[in-house]
Amino acid sequence: MGKLMKKSKKKIFIIRRIFVLASLCIIIFIPSFILVKHINKPKTSVAKPVTSLPSKSDLDSNKITQKSLAEVTISSVGDCTIGHDSKFVFENSLPYQLKKHNYDYGYFFRNTVDIFKNDDLTIANLETTFTNSKDKADKQFTFKSPPEYVKVLSLGSIEAVNISNNHIYDYLEKGFADTKDTLKNENINFFGEGNIWTTELKGVKLGFLGYRGFSYDNKFLTKLKNDIDELKSKGYIVIINFHWGDESQYYPNEVQKYLAHFSIDNNADLIIGHHPHVIEGIETYKGKTICYSLANFCFGGNTYPSDKDSFILQSRFKVEDGRLKSYGIRVIPCSISSVKNINDYCPTPMEGDEKNSFLIKLNKLSPKAGFKITDEFTYFNL
Repeated sequence: MGKLMKKSKKKIFIIRRIFVLASLCIIIFIPSFILVKHINKPKTSVAKPVTSLPSKSDLDSNKITQKSLAEVTISSVGDCTIGHDSKFVFENSLPYQLKKHNYDYGYFFRNTVDIFKNDDLTIANLETTFTNSKDKADKQFTFKSPPEYVKVLSLGSIEAVNISNNHIYDYLEKGFADTKDTLKNENINFFGEGNIWTTELKGVKLGFLGYRGFSYDNKFLTKLKNDIDELKSKGYIVIINFHWGDESQYYPNEVQKYLAHFSIDNNADLIIGHHPHVIEGIETYKGKTICYSLANFCFGGNTYPSDKDSFILQSRFKVEDGRLKSYGIRVIPCSISSVKNINDYCPTPMEGDEKNSFLIKLNKLSPKAGFKITDEFTYFNL
């Protein structure tokens, strides 16, 4: 019995020791586990400073090619006769309106100057002479104005003019020379009659040619081709102004169509026409635009023409790495006068129903346009 009691006490003693040791292990283990877990807990990532530059191979494998992109918008308008014929009566003439507006040369383009200021370049057909000469050609109409009238162009934000037309020699060689000198003095660029004008805007190279296109022969076609080739060989976008066609006719004649197609066949990029005094249609030929007639614009040659419709043709060229990739075309319908009862020589954009009627008319005259002509840009990929 005593031995049994002794063994039982010993057993209880052993169990107590095991319990104490287990308790100690638990007491020691749990805090240690918590501490270790805290130490090994993932930290919020912090950007480390770069200690070395990427290798050349890394740069080459991740290289991004940067392309050179540029966009240029050009506005073109038709016949601008900044003057009149001395045989005309003074009342309601262009000089009369200038006097009426206190010789404000900015008057004539006041309703379109904001359009021209917001493009990159504006060109017009200058159908007059700036001269004081009295020796004139023997013809029905001879137009001139004093040299100071050139301010009409500069104040109107017109940067360049075509001088190849049937009135540039109205005051013979003297009037022609005076006109060029006057333009130079006012920093107005010009092209036509053997003059080629080139410029570069936003890295885009533009070349301008001007011709009278009432007829053609092999000599003329050879010169036309050579002029285009010269500009294209130097990377220019080629824009040609032709003074051509039949007065008061709404459709181009065969000479106009042939010269336009010939020019584009030889890599011209845009064809602009004037002379008929009324609008003619727009054609798309081999992806390029032909505008056969812009009609009159600021036209001092008639105090009250029966058709006052006109428009501004805007061309937007998009160039990538020096190559023309696409272009856009839109028209801004205008009247050559801001009033209905006379010609006040103040071209004015149309609005509302008048604008819509004009666009319907121009689209009907343009069966070969290949797109609906509107006052929003339509783009063509090349």
